Amino acid sequence: MSPTASAPSPNTPYVAGGPQRKASAEELRARIPGWGADLDPADRPSVPKERTDLSTGAHWVFPEQQQEKQPRERSIEHAFLTPVFGTSVPLKGISGAMRRYAYRCSEARAAHWLILIAADRVDAGGSHLRSFLTLHPDDPITETGVLGEFRRHGISSRFGRNRADLKEQALVPVFAAGPWAVLAGVGGYAAFRAVRRAVRG
Repeated sequence: MSPTASAPSPNTPYVAGGPQRKASAEELRARIPGWGADLDPADRPSVPKERTDLSTGAHWVFPEQQQEKQPRERSIEHAFLTPVFGTSVPLKGISGAMRRYAYRCSEARAAHWLILIAADRVDAGGSHLRSFLTLHPDDPITETGVLGEFRRHGISSRFGRNRADLKEQALVPVFAAGPWAVLAGVGGYAAFRAVRRAVRG
């Protein structure tokens, strides 16, 4: 869209000078208790560092929309897809369906984020399985960081330092090594049955 194009509606968040308010400050203050509590510069810690007289330098009224070659997920908090979006990791398979479903939920709901996390795990598991169909399968020893636990003080760095992720560490081996343990167990059981059948035969 050219710089001379008509400005979008006030609902549009992506404009060169920032979105305009639908209502005046007085109307908002009357409708929302406590609104505008930080309008006085004396009550704002960012003053005098904050600058409002600087130009954004944008050469457009509304940025040109990136072409959507395949459907992308969009938050329901947005009226439309953002003008620029990533294309390096397209949605695919079960994990893609899970991500599409997650974006049907508001970002304020835990379900939105939990489904996205689960989709990442499904995608990672699928990638591990697909790697066995190639000449370079994933290496669970050198590519998961397991060796760093012993070479880089991984265990000692978790205690006595008030780390916020200490409780999470108990689950890391489950997610990182769990799929490999299951695969090894299934393979071992299959090998055991094959040997037993050979001995009995």
